[in-house]
Amino acid sequence: MQIVPLAYDHPDAQKLIAEVQQEYVNRYGDEDATPVDPADFAPPRGYFAVGYVDGDPVASGGWRAHDGPQPQFQPGDAEMKRLYVSAAMRGKGLARAMVVALERSAKAAGRRRMVLETGDRQPEAIALYTSMGYEPIPKFGVYRHEPGSRCFGKVL
Repeated sequence: MQIVPLAYDHPDAQKLIAEVQQEYVNRYGDEDATPVDPADFAPPRGYFAVGYVDGDPVASGGWRAHDGPQPQFQPGDAEMKRLYVSAAMRGKGLARAMVVALERSAKAAGRRRMVLETGDRQPEAIALYTSMGYEPIPKFGVYRHEPGSRCFGKVL
């Protein structure tokens, strides 16, 4: 997979973001309600990328900087968002490769910890994150009061 940094609002990114939002509808009944500003994913305080296989956009992911307030965020945090692999390409290690690329870019930008929020109806995502060294952290964001919300973090 070739991972290409792109703007959050690039057409290929938007195609994959629409697919991940539909995945949330299928699993939870609605799209992710977390407020997202495409500018949050622009360097140097953010990053977004699309993964291509044979010229086709098949994976996405990004991060945006947070520097508090605690306890939800700590100075130097990067919040991972929109990690996604198209259904036909799952099981090939593409999500893991995208996470590694996101971690590297966040660390290069001076971020110290990657954090993320997911849900208990995404067991494959939870398995991926925990296998990569992510540990449970206090809940944050729009879903912090939802029983099915799961938040993880990893020092970079």
